[in-house]
Amino acid sequence: MVYRIIGEGAMVLHLAFLVYVALGGFLTWRWPPMIWPHLACALYGLGITVIGWDCPLTHLENWGREQAGQAGLPPEGFIEHYLTGVIYPTEHLLTAQLLVALSVAASWAGALYLHRKRQTAGDRA
Repeated sequence: MVYRIIGEGAMVLHLAFLVYVALGGFLTWRWPPMIWPHLACALYGLGITVIGWDCPLTHLENWGREQAGQAGLPPEGFIEHYLTGVIYPTEHLLTAQLLVALSVAASWAGALYLHRKRQTAGDRA
């Protein structure tokens, strides 16, 4: 039972990480220091996507599931198993990746705009 919880917990953390990479930059609009953890996560997500780095959450989920007697993830990994073909059609993987990149870029552009706006307001005071 414990191993199944580990596998399921890793899956939930994995999904939370992906949501944070896609949308976490918008937290910086309210809490500017959040840019640093988001930058680290976004760069790691980019490394996984572009360079093919391994994700430790995939290994943890596989380990937990296999110890519980379940099948692990396919070699393609978390995104291919849970998202591609389920959340968006397989042929739109690149579109989904570009939309995530656009979301990150828009959130950071908005954060930069608000940062400059705060600085200008502080200079007037």
